[in-house]
Amino acid sequence: MSFGGPQWPQEPQQQGQQPFQQPNSFPPPQPQQPFGSQTPDWGALADASAARHRRKRWLLVGGGALATAAIAAIVATAVVSSNSSPGTGAQDKNGTTVATDTALPSDTTQPQPSFSSVAPPPPPNPRDFIATDKKDRAPLSADSLFPGKKLTMNGRVYAKGATSSTTNCASVTQGALGGVLKRNGCDRVIRATYEKDGVAITVGVAVFPTEAQALKAKEQTSGGIAPLAGAGVDEFCRATVCLRRANSLGRYAYFTQAGFTNGKKVTTGDKAVFNTSDDLAAFAFNQIWARGRAQASAAATAPAA
Repeated sequence: MSFGGPQWPQEPQQQGQQPFQQPNSFPPPQPQQPFGSQTPDWGALADASAARHRRKRWLLVGGGALATAAIAAIVATAVVSSNSSPGTGAQDKNGTTVATDTALPSDTTQPQPSFSSVAPPPPPNPRDFIATDKKDRAPLSADSLFPGKKLTMNGRVYAKGATSSTTNCASVTQGALGGVLKRNGCDRVIRATYEKDGVAITVGVAVFPTEAQALKAKEQTSGGIAPLAGAGVDEFCRATVCLRRANSLGRYAYFTQAGFTNGKKVTTGDKAVFNTSDDLAAFAFNQIWARGRAQASAAATAPAA
C-alpha cells in the first residue's frame, strides 16, 4: 500500500551484503513510475466515471431536444403545406405568405357593387296623421273607436252599453262644455258607455279640424260630457256628484264622466270610480293613437307617386 509522499533514495548495496530488515517492518519503498505508481488512484477514477455519466446524460437530453425540434419542424411544414394553394401567393424570407400578381383579379371590367349615399327617409310620425283633418282621412265611427261588446283594461272587464255620434257637439254636453266645443270649431262628438259592478262611465271624443283647436278646448273645459244610458246601463250622474276629466291628443279632445248607477255621490275615497275613469281614458288615448299609427304605416308602404 502506498501512503504517498516523497520517496527517499536508497543507499547503494555492496555485493554480497544483505539489506538490513527489522522483523515485522514495512517492505522497502518501491521505485516510482514515470506517470504514477502502480497502485490505482481511486479518487481520480471516481471523478472520471462521474464525468462520463454526465456527458452521457447531456447527450441523451440534447438528442431528445433535437428530436422534438425536428418533429415540430415537420408538423409546421405540413401545416403550411396544407394551408397553401397554388397561385395564391408567395412567401417572404420570414415565411409569411404575400400576395402576388396571380392572386389579384385580372378582369376589372365586371360590375362592382355600389351603395347609395342618400339615407332613406325616416318613417312617418303617427302624430302627424292625427294632427289635422287634411292627413287624418281614415274612416271614423263609434264602432271604429269603441269596437266589440266588452273591454278589458288592467284585468278589469267592462260591458259596453250604448253608443252615439253627432255633429251637434253642444247637444251632448253638460254645463259650459257645449259653448267651449262650439267656439273651438268642434265637428263631431262620438260617445260610448261602459259599466262594471254598479259603476258606469261615458267617454266622449270631440273631433276638431286641427290639434291646436282641440288643445284649446281641453284647456278651456268647464262642465262635462253628458252621460249616455241605455243598452243595459241605467241612468247615472243625474243630480249627483260624479267624476269628470278631460284631455286631448292630436285633433281629438276626449272627456269622461263616471259615477254610480244607484245615484250615490262620488267621493275621493271611491277607488272603483277612479280606476274606471283611468281605464277608459287610457283606452280612448290608445284608440286615437292607433289611428295615427295605422295611417303612418300605410303611408310608409305605399308606392311612390
